[in-house]
Amino acid sequence: MTIQTPHPIRRAALFTAALALVGAGSLSANAATTAELDRDSAETLQALYKVNPVAEAISKKAKGILIFPKIIKAGLVFGGSYGEGVLMKGSQINGYFNSVSGSWGWQAGAESYAYVVFLTSNKAIKYLDESKGWEIGVGPSVVVVDAGRAKNLSTSTLKDDAYAFITDQQGLMVSLSIEGTKISRIKKD
Repeated sequence: MTIQTPHPIRRAALFTAALALVGAGSLSANAATTAELDRDSAETLQALYKVNPVAEAISKKAKGILIFPKIIKAGLVFGGSYGEGVLMKGSQINGYFNSVSGSWGWQAGAESYAYVVFLTSNKAIKYLDESKGWEIGVGPSVVVVDAGRAKNLSTSTLKDDAYAFITDQQGLMVSLSIEGTKISRIKKD
């Protein structure tokens, strides 16, 4: 006899397992002071601009920029990721955020990476400001920009609410996605 686990319970178990798995790796990411996070975010943004001029062009049209300089991802069947970042509006930091995700399936490995999300619409900014956390894939549309898509992207073709660039990958994981990631405002001292 097979007992089916209700969908909400499976989702809660997955999330709990992912958080437990990521817990050890997130300690170093979580320990960043605001000064370190500010510095690392600025360095990540400048490094992205050097390797991807399209990102710099989009930044000039962006209403805000979320920068996560170090995301730690690990998995062995159950997986997860965690990192902290900043929201820039203009040249000013407008808040601190965390990025959390959980996953399950055939996976093994660990890696770190950075990602930057250019919020190009007022809808995206409003959603981030008013929601209790933005789950990528729900709410405003986000396009993950890879090398192929970047070649065909310009500031005159921007139609989506947000554009994400993943950079500075280190380590080994079979796949990388920010789909299902939840971004939430945090308080930093």
